[in-house]
Amino acid sequence: MTSEGLIELLEQRPFIPLRLHMSNGRTHEIRHPEMAIVGEGVMALGIEHDDSDRPRLRFVSVTHINEVEPISDGAGTEAS
Repeated sequence: MTSEGLIELLEQRPFIPLRLHMSNGRTHEIRHPEMAIVGEGVMALGIEHDDSDRPRLRFVSVTHINEVEPISDGAGTEAS
């Protein structure tokens, strides 16, 4: 996956939520396009608030994204 490819997926309308599969086995979900910022080789992901009520960011390397898949709502259609 390239930074340009990720930007295209995030700009798609209507937006389809995505799941990122990383090379270390972790996964990250992007449910809203404004919760991800793609830079040159790095992606910042907004993650849910914890008990401190402070927003948190997680930074991932674009080169370590092995797969991007649409998130299904469980009924065979993509969530919106």
